[in-house]
Amino acid sequence: MQLFYNPNIQDSDTSFQFDKEESKHIVKVLRKKESDIIHISNGTGRVFISEITLASERKCEVKIIDTIFHEPLNYKLHIAVAPTKMNDRFEWFLEKATEIGINEITPIICDHSERKVYKIDRAEKIIQSAMKQSLHYYLPKINEPIRLSEFLQKEHQDIKCIAHCEEQDRKAFKNIVTSGKNILILIGPEGDFSTKEIELALKNNFIPVTLGNTRLRTETAAIVACHTVALINE
Repeated sequence: MQLFYNPNIQDSDTSFQFDKEESKHIVKVLRKKESDIIHISNGTGRVFISEITLASERKCEVKIIDTIFHEPLNYKLHIAVAPTKMNDRFEWFLEKATEIGINEITPIICDHSERKVYKIDRAEKIIQSAMKQSLHYYLPKINEPIRLSEFLQKEHQDIKCIAHCEEQDRKAFKNIVTSGKNILILIGPEGDFSTKEIELALKNNFIPVTLGNTRLRTETAAIVACHTVALINE
């Protein structure tokens, strides 16, 4: 099955028209034709089973013949992670985390961050593509970048963890994660969180955790965290 994504399709729609760019991709690149059946998701758990009624490169139209609702995961995972110096490493994380299963991503700017500016336009496209490829029906949310100090001031109802490398009492992350519970984890930049940032997180009731016995790259640590939560919730 090939999944298409469009946030504009609504439950009440009986038909839908793709824009010119998507129409060209469907008809010219994928060679879809009239009467072909395609599946469309709006990223909120619904899949619209649709029949192509007009196959034009300028205007592809479909008739919706059925709608299926997929229940969300029984947990929510929010990873707040520092964008890496090499942008492709962070984009790799976005893709793989979406494939594994994640609800929300917040790029955080830290004291040791080598990348102080991050634009989410391309990130949104990567997440959309990964959602379609992996047949997920919920689109992860990516927030605008925020300084860690400001992020910590916000109210978070989840189990809150900070993964860092300083030699102090830390709990194994896998022992903190509980099936069916929402979780937020902070992943720092290449130079780790500063001591000041760690202390501030602890004051805000974040649990210090370790992701293993080896030192991981930022994007690897974020994927390990993502996969750990997914496995425990299987």
